[in-house]
Amino acid sequence: MERRTFLNRIGSILAVLGIAEAEWLSLGNRYYQALAQPSPRKLALLIGINQYPQIPVLSGCLTDVDLQRELLIHRFGFQGSDILTLTEEQASREFIEAAFLDHLGKQAKPDDVVVFHFSGYGSRVKLETSSDTMQNALVPVNVGKYAQNGKIVNYILEETLLLLLRSLPTDRVTAVLDTSYYAPSTVLGLKIRALQESVAKLAAEELDFLKQLKTQKLSSTPIVLAATSEPNQPAREGLFSGFNAGLFTYALTQYLWEFTPATKIQVALSYMENSLYKLGSKQQPGLLSSQKNPDITSLVPDNIIGAEGVVSAIEEDGKTVYLRLAGLPPQVLLHYGVNSRFTLATTEQLILRSRTGLTAKAQISKIEGANPLQVGQLVQEAVRVLPRNINLTIALDTRLERIERVDATSAFAGFSHVSTVIAGEKPADYIFAKLQEIPSRYGLFSLGGELIPNTTGEVGEAVKSTVQRLAPKLSTLFAAKLWRLTENQGSSRLPLKATLEIISGISPRVVMQRETIRTVKSETSIKKSLSTPHSLLPTAIVPIGSRMQYRVENQSDRSVYLILLGLNNNHTGVAFYSWETPQEPNTADTKPLLKQVVIAPGETLTLPQTNSASEWLISGPACFCEQQLIFSTAPFSETLAALSTVKYSTAEQQPIGSLLNPLDVAQALLQDLHNASALKAEMNSTAADSHILDVNNWASLSFSFQVV
Repeated sequence: MERRTFLNRIGSILAVLGIAEAEWLSLGNRYYQALAQPSPRKLALLIGINQYPQIPVLSGCLTDVDLQRELLIHRFGFQGSDILTLTEEQASREFIEAAFLDHLGKQAKPDDVVVFHFSGYGSRVKLETSSDTMQNALVPVNVGKYAQNGKIVNYILEETLLLLLRSLPTDRVTAVLDTSYYAPSTVLGLKIRALQESVAKLAAEELDFLKQLKTQKLSSTPIVLAATSEPNQPAREGLFSGFNAGLFTYALTQYLWEFTPATKIQVALSYMENSLYKLGSKQQPGLLSSQKNPDITSLVPDNIIGAEGVVSAIEEDGKTVYLRLAGLPPQVLLHYGVNSRFTLATTEQLILRSRTGLTAKAQISKIEGANPLQVGQLVQEAVRVLPRNINLTIALDTRLERIERVDATSAFAGFSHVSTVIAGEKPADYIFAKLQEIPSRYGLFSLGGELIPNTTGEVGEAVKSTVQRLAPKLSTLFAAKLWRLTENQGSSRLPLKATLEIISGISPRVVMQRETIRTVKSETSIKKSLSTPHSLLPTAIVPIGSRMQYRVENQSDRSVYLILLGLNNNHTGVAFYSWETPQEPNTADTKPLLKQVVIAPGETLTLPQTNSASEWLISGPACFCEQQLIFSTAPFSETLAALSTVKYSTAEQQPIGSLLNPLDVAQALLQDLHNASALKAEMNSTAADSHILDVNNWASLSFSFQVV
């Protein structure tokens, strides 16, 4: 929205906030004609601030606003004219509160849908009326000023915002806050959206406004989604392929693009936390609400079937289109290759020709008889092309001395599958840095600044020596990166359901469930599957000593093959081994054999099979486990061959055990999925340097749980 238009639209309300000026224009009756539109309407106010004066700038807040706006228009049927965006210098405290009252408060009616979004800094401030209590606050662009009696901050209290949301006359209100309030003294890795807490005074106008709000009737019960669920957790923003974005906003919008919103918000939070963990952050999204297990009633998509993107523009020839691919999993987007294919609801297929960030250029594969393309058409993944020359990227912390960076670059260059960048300049998978408490030691960290266990060098050890000892760990991390690239729960056309269960008592207890829903199912059956019980915790909790199993249902008309690979938080690989009983069990040197795990059409299989000889028992210590169940319509021949090359002792023949050659197994897995694709001959020129994966022939479901 243009600044002049914005100033005109909120002019009539500015006096309420104490900033009346003679030159402000009256809105007139024209603006309020919108109120005559029939309910329910869909209104949104989206706020993003990157450029704060005299404060380190943020990088992803404007992208957050764009991601939300596109999602609301193309996935949830909002009209562009009903979405008001305030960015950069427009997003002052006065303008934000005035826009809320004018755009949302004056227009919203019962049953209307309202969305509020804020991306920017948060902080904590101490009020004069309660000197012992720190309160959470959003930081607008006009942060504050110094007066004779000290610093006055122009913050918007979280309490003020919650009261504003509750004052709306509709219960269908959703707010998204991609910010946090606690700023650690030192930050390693991804940028944090929090300022150090302040002991300054709050602007008198804000306190007066809060007092006025407390006298109003509050009828709404909004759903408020927060980037973090714990007070000391930081909200981070990441550097992706050609753009920056808030990790929470990206994970949330990607989930809502690709999936139909689940019945319970906790299910959505589970998916988002899983996604954030893969992006290197342990932040846990939360719900600021007094409701228990609230339904997602405020956001219902126009089309129950999800999408990976949307047609955003069409060239004059009508054959070339631009796509926005905000529905692809973030870890997949960076390596999404040329010649990947998408389908439209009208069955036309688009071939990807180039991509920059979230925007891709594509062409219709067959022109004859094709329906005219239209902006706003949803596109769904059909074929994923992944280049074979993918690397593990290590960012070198900028606090390393120049000679340390030179030595690290040289040492990492000794690994064929590893490349280095300077932290903050390009996307990366991990960070190489000094330990803050012992600067003479180096280590490997997640992008969220978490030290990866068993990656630290000795005190005073040379950079090259530390890097060289990382060799096994780097192979495991690279392998995990490769199998994460197969995740496609949203786009797979193989109808499958997998449930993680704790075996206890008469019936197993469900921990978490994953299901491919973009298959040939009726709308009724999709809604029914989404209403089944799921884990109601953002993180699935599994006690040490639990007996576990996966229950896998093959709902397709074809047999499917299954591989399980995983990574524990000490970054060691695990795999599921389907051991075959040797023909001559009394022979001492009989080599244990592995067999394919195959599930017949319509069959349900428990993994491992329920018997004492092959039970899966969760042992200590406490850890975070991430596991990938990968299915194919063709046998995992090369993967099994790679698993079989290692010599396993009889003691190691557990159903889920250590993965001793993770990189070989991950590369073989991609080749097996490539071999299962029926399009190899048709895309022969692509096949030489890429893996081609067809959504009709593979599915990959991700599970994460906390062992305590």
